Amino acid sequence: MKQYLLSVHHIGDFPTPAPEVMEKMYAQVEEFNEELRRSGAWIFAGGLHPRETATTVRFKEGKTLVTDGPFAETKEQLGGFWIIQAPDLDAALELAERGAVACEGDVEVRPFQGE
Repeated sequence: MKQYLLSVHHIGDFPTPAPEVMEKMYAQVEEFNEELRRSGAWIFAGGLHPRETATTVRFKEGKTLVTDGPFAETKEQLGGFWIIQAPDLDAALELAERGAVACEGDVEVRPFQGE
């Protein structure tokens, strides 16, 4: 089986939803996680803190530079991810659709190299 990264993206400053909305989203995502586990597609998943908590390490001309903040200065941010296994891209896209509904966000699908 091939492995895919399903990454959850948010546009702009993602405001913290009301507690009841967050509880609903957490429940939906956990239900999707359980579906992935039961189907054998689950490998690993995780949610990320906001982009303001990021630290970037750059390597240039033989030196490293550590800076506070995300790598890209954009309005988009990575909110979380799943690493799954699926027989092909169509199956991964089908899972990504269910993941997008569960987390109420955009999900990008990318295969791992060598797969």
